[in-house]
Amino acid sequence: MISTGTHSLQNGFNASEEFKKKALISDPGIYETAEDRLAFWAERAATLSWFKTWDTVLEWNPPFAKWFDGGKINAAYNCLDRHLEGSRADKKAIIFEGENGDTRELTYQELYDEVCKFANVLRTLGVKKGDVVTIYMPMIPEAVVAMLACARIGAPHSVVFGGFSPDALRDRINDAHSKIVITADGSYRRGKILPLKENVDEALQNVTTVEKVIIVNRTGLDINVCSERDFWYHDVMKDVSPVCPAEETDAEDILFILYTSGTTGKPKGVVHTTGGYLTGVATTHEYIFDIKDDDVYWCTADIGWITGHSYLVYGPLTNGTTVFMFEGTPDYPEKDRYWELVSKYGVTILYTAPTAIRTFMKWGQHYPEKHNLSSLRLLGSVGEPINPEAWMWYYNHIGGERCPIVDTWWQTETGMIMITPLPGITEMKPGSCTVPFPGIKAEILNRSGQPVAHDEVGYVAITEPWPAMLRTIYGDDKRYKDTYWGNWPGRYFAGDGAKVDGDGYFWIIGRVDDVINVSGHRIGTAEVESALVEHSAVAEAACIGKNHDVKGQAIAAFVTLREGYVASDILVQELKNHVAAKIGAIARPDEIHLTPELPKTRSGKIIRRILRDIAEGRPIGDTTTLADESAVIALQSIKNS
Repeated sequence: MISTGTHSLQNGFNASEEFKKKALISDPGIYETAEDRLAFWAERAATLSWFKTWDTVLEWNPPFAKWFDGGKINAAYNCLDRHLEGSRADKKAIIFEGENGDTRELTYQELYDEVCKFANVLRTLGVKKGDVVTIYMPMIPEAVVAMLACARIGAPHSVVFGGFSPDALRDRINDAHSKIVITADGSYRRGKILPLKENVDEALQNVTTVEKVIIVNRTGLDINVCSERDFWYHDVMKDVSPVCPAEETDAEDILFILYTSGTTGKPKGVVHTTGGYLTGVATTHEYIFDIKDDDVYWCTADIGWITGHSYLVYGPLTNGTTVFMFEGTPDYPEKDRYWELVSKYGVTILYTAPTAIRTFMKWGQHYPEKHNLSSLRLLGSVGEPINPEAWMWYYNHIGGERCPIVDTWWQTETGMIMITPLPGITEMKPGSCTVPFPGIKAEILNRSGQPVAHDEVGYVAITEPWPAMLRTIYGDDKRYKDTYWGNWPGRYFAGDGAKVDGDGYFWIIGRVDDVINVSGHRIGTAEVESALVEHSAVAEAACIGKNHDVKGQAIAAFVTLREGYVASDILVQELKNHVAAKIGAIARPDEIHLTPELPKTRSGKIIRRILRDIAEGRPIGDTTTLADESAVIALQSIKNS
């Protein structure tokens, strides 16, 4: 029996016997082997290409770690050069389709040539080892080229999501003291062009460190070009040598900075270094996604997020995988675009977000049913907890009841997947990310740092260092210590609430600030949302806690309906009763607002901060990351009606 607190499902799910026979990891003994953590990670690191072997596997002075210290390595060399000696030189590294249907393919040899040429361009423009380069680009192959070119010469990159505003871009450029910005004239999104270069120009008005801007001509948009500062990508790449020896970087040299939201409003520049990060992402990518040499692997994440870094670029390319890369959205020009692409390119592995899956549910199963999805053999979920109903829909209608689902928990800060099934050996429970990856030590603790009982909600803690862990917050060691290690010295505070069932399976409840305290009872927003989505009328739900004079907090829910259902007071009451029946009267939402859309980022995450502002009647805060501002206007009108 699977119990989520709100749901009961009779059986867990196992991969088919055929899948298990062919699985890369088929022996549960790997968990026992990995109990010797340092030996396990050293063995995995040895599968990479090193210029010099490390002196020590781990130097741990809490909360500061050094993995494979003394080793010399290069991330781009591992993603490219080591694949060129055999048959992989002519293997497809990237298969790309743009929003408008334009296509490109790059073999590993061709990608190597492009990266070497652009690395030489960066050096010609004065970029040296240790200089930070900001990348603000669409989902096009040149973005991957830029990242790997930076890695090749030892210049840390800071990729900024192309949907961020000029102000957000400026903050990240200034914090990183970037010398170079790489961008495009614009990017396509649902038939419109987003003006990336115009945003860069605005951002740079109050920036003093940037010396050069390189522009990819993606859309043909008419833009301003500053003759002494700005360079077209196609011009600087002419007549450049495709040979650029890889810089021998220290294992602990910075590979990249990636900015993530902070509670203070100032973005945190999460620092990841080279040797440990590459070991972690290559190992998890290979084992969790059961990578085979003939796979066509599609991670739908944008290049600007950690998932794009770890499981679109560095993990897959280190493993010599063929990566499918798509510029557009799931609903343009039609709502079956993803399934058309899976069929067209024979995608075998699909890694996407629960938000997307719930949206597909809302649109209806007839869209995937129009296409042949038989090439798929493995599905993945990332970004937030996936409710059991969405898991089952994904399993039934996308995976055809034959594809294992790897529900993965990890963070920008962890760099690599931390809690996950291994598809050849782990029984899957819909809604649970199952158990820690081999070599990872995780527990659920209370605020005092003591382990909680089974099925009791606590906080995720990583109790031992891991190779892909963040090393610090850029330029702010104190914030790093206070934010991640201040709760329990020597143990990492993830900021997520969770519980563990009697089988040792982890159930992520959501962010700590997404746990609502109703009259002293802690209720996870994910639990209420999951109960709502179980109702046949509900496509997607988001819950927040709003201030209440008596209860402390009350639950407010924002719900989108499936096609064919009509909003009504009767339906609202029915949904409230449904939640009470599934969880208990204490979890009955005080308010349910039926809305056509929820406010989301362009990467598909629900912006609950905006929902809180609406529920509390406060002015709406920053909306620069919104995919569609009309969703907020609609919500405000519904709330005020």
